[in-house]
Amino acid sequence: MTEAADPLPLAQALIRCRSVTPADDGALDTVQRALERLGFSCKRLRFEEVDNLFARRGSASPHFLYCGHTDVVPPGDPSRWTDNPFAATLRDGVLYGRGACDMKGGIAAFIAGLSDFLQANPDHLGSISLLITGDEEGPSVNGTKRVLEWMEANGHVPDMCVVGEPTSREALGDTIKIGRRGSMNAWITVQGKQGHSAYPQKADNPVHRLTRVLHDLTSEPLDDGSEHFEPSTLQVTGLRVENSATNVIPEEASCFLNIRFNDRHHSKALTARIRDALSRHAPRHDLRVEVSGESFLTAPGPFVEALRRAVREEAGVEAKLDTGGGTSDARFIARLCPVAELGGLGLTLHQVDENVPVEELHALSRLYARVLHECLRG
Repeated sequence: MTEAADPLPLAQALIRCRSVTPADDGALDTVQRALERLGFSCKRLRFEEVDNLFARRGSASPHFLYCGHTDVVPPGDPSRWTDNPFAATLRDGVLYGRGACDMKGGIAAFIAGLSDFLQANPDHLGSISLLITGDEEGPSVNGTKRVLEWMEANGHVPDMCVVGEPTSREALGDTIKIGRRGSMNAWITVQGKQGHSAYPQKADNPVHRLTRVLHDLTSEPLDDGSEHFEPSTLQVTGLRVENSATNVIPEEASCFLNIRFNDRHHSKALTARIRDALSRHAPRHDLRVEVSGESFLTAPGPFVEALRRAVREEAGVEAKLDTGGGTSDARFIARLCPVAELGGLGLTLHQVDENVPVEELHALSRLYARVLHECLRG
């Protein structure tokens, strides 16, 4: 019986790369060397300041894609860490370092599981590819989105995709994300007319106008949820009035909104809702909207059931299908193929002393090998 591949050395090598977005520091070179040893053809794709990697083995269908990122968030003050955040310290069976669970450990586990799968199934169906970006924790402009455009143009459209974000909550594999809410931000500035607060009839108070706008937007919930999603939310995340005097009506007032919306909405309709409230109460205004992504859903079907079956058989738990949390690069992939997120426990992601138990890395490797078996077994 062939000895299972060990994800630990690769995880340590990746953590030792100081790849804080958009820096790479050799992280993608490390991944590329590991994949080339497994027979993958690798293509480096650089867009602006961001390095990305696409690797594929085979050309047949079905085409299974694994998506991940080697960039990490800044570690903050290193003195708050027990060890150097980029030293990949191993202590008492636990691997410490920035990216250990989000998601350099996950990439290492997938490649180890991939190695085991290929050894056990040299004649498997279809083909396998990996999209590894250096721009997931940042603006996500020159990473996965741009690589997918290149893949479309060059005949690499996948049939299914697993994004290796740490989705598990209490036990490995207990949660599979099959969708995400959309996310958008709005910046509103309402103009008025400055004046003395004792003579409001000679002024036009933009604060009063803005509060009426916000009352319209927040007095009723956007919805009560849908079959697979929790209710949408609109949150006022900031208010600003540049006025230090208590007896002066200000000239303008501003606010910031964040909306997380389910599959009952689209960003265009939500933007129209904001514009409608402004037209009623504050005709003189500036509005800027940025959309991080629309909501998406991979409806339960053969692909999702294959993932649940893999979790059941390898981890012994019944995976819950979930759409909560923020956004991920899965939002870009959803327009091309069914996509789901499945990974380890994100108990310390983005935290000081981020870590992952070594046994979890091994268990995740075995789970990913099972996922490949279920998706490419015919």
